Amino acid sequence: MLDPYLGILILGLVGVLNAAAMMGVSHVLGSRRPTPVKASPYESGIPPLGSTRERFSVNFYIVAMLFIVLDIETLFLIPWAVIFRELGMVGFMEITAFLVVLGVGLVYAWKKGALEWD
Repeated sequence: MLDPYLGILILGLVGVLNAAAMMGVSHVLGSRRPTPVKASPYESGIPPLGSTRERFSVNFYIVAMLFIVLDIETLFLIPWAVIFRELGMVGFMEITAFLVVLGVGLVYAWKKGALEWD
């Protein structure tokens, strides 16, 4: 029962063990010399200005949600494209309906100004 997934399981286990081993070796062999400069936050080479509790515009969150929706669309399109010929016309119509719904949602968000940066 687990035979088809055994390779994936072993690969995942090797990846987790590799990451744990690298972190462990770094912790054991790494030097620790804390300084105030090392403890300060670092943002793209610029010292931070202002408070970290600054409010963000809701547009950041709306664009992030639209980005996630489009990522999920890609996740559904890739497997569909792999078995496109086996699905035939029914599969084509289903994915067309899926893309139309997402397209209508994107046009709606665009018309509402979700993609505008004022």
